[in-house]
Amino acid sequence: MGFSLTISEAIIVIASIVLASGFSSYAIYAGSSLQSNLLQNLDTIKRNMHTRMEIVYATINETTNPTYFVIYVKNIGTLPIYDFNLIDVYAGAYGQAVIYFYGSNATEGSGQFKMIDADEDNVCEVGEPAIIQAFSVSNVSASLYEAKVVPYRGISSSYLFSPP
Repeated sequence: MGFSLTISEAIIVIASIVLASGFSSYAIYAGSSLQSNLLQNLDTIKRNMHTRMEIVYATINETTNPTYFVIYVKNIGTLPIYDFNLIDVYAGAYGQAVIYFYGSNATEGSGQFKMIDADEDNVCEVGEPAIIQAFSVSNVSASLYEAKVVPYRGISSSYLFSPP
């Protein structure tokens, strides 16, 4: 009877060691998975903070029909911007801004914008200025205008201005 009791205790001890090992392995896995997710989220947030365009000046060109907005921006982030399709531009009378989507061949009246970076290589490098021309579908007339540039997963920039 003493021998079978010793074997039973040994089996229970081995089973508890196996269970404890399983739980500790799962805890280590869950901890490293959580750490990986946190690091990935921090990297995404850091990348978002490093994608930034600032509006330096904006005006409206009233010499064409229809009028269009001219927005001067500068890449003040720490990452170059390669794809202008991922930039949203809002411009219009204050409180009535309209979204403009990128079109490399945008022209007057198209309702799109085109972006011309300083060296015209279609990459807005860090510190490089660019000109955004947002072409309205119809004439816009107001005493106060607004412009907003929103890079994808980046920090937006807004600008209020009056007509020339």
